[in-house]
Amino acid sequence: MALLITDDCTGCDACVAECPNKAISPGSVIYLIDPNRCTECVGAHDEPQCKVVCPADCIINDPDHAESRDQLQKKYESLR
Repeated sequence: MALLITDDCTGCDACVAECPNKAISPGSVIYLIDPNRCTECVGAHDEPQCKVVCPADCIINDPDHAESRDQLQKKYESLR
């Protein structure tokens, strides 16, 4: 499942550098996560690094982009 940044985002920029897939970018108001690039850090880390560093705790699972761990791993491999 890809991740989603909620409206609670403060725009602190902490998550951008932590994303191994360059899936996070600034939006018009809050940061956005590209579901085509987000693998929840599967293949790179044990847990989503953006969630680890987010001081606003505003990164959640995106219910519109449900994927299994195997699907996330394949997506990660295709991005390399």
